[in-house]
Amino acid sequence: MSKALSVGLRVRALSAAGLTHRQAGERFGVGAASLSRWRKLERDQDDARPGPPGGNRRSHGCASERPR
Repeated sequence: MSKALSVGLRVRALSAAGLTHRQAGERFGVGAASLSRWRKLERDQDDARPGPPGGNRRSHGCASERPR
């Protein structure tokens, strides 16, 4: 699994004035989709910081309930 990119890079890429997500992505070496997700994070929580790492979401049920 890849690590989250630094908050500084996220802030610089999001504040690239006058550039589209694709242009800013090329300039900073990230994907346009990443910039879209960061922009949504910034809108929703007023910050572009990454969330906590995901983990294993499938192992929450009882062992007898899991398919073999």
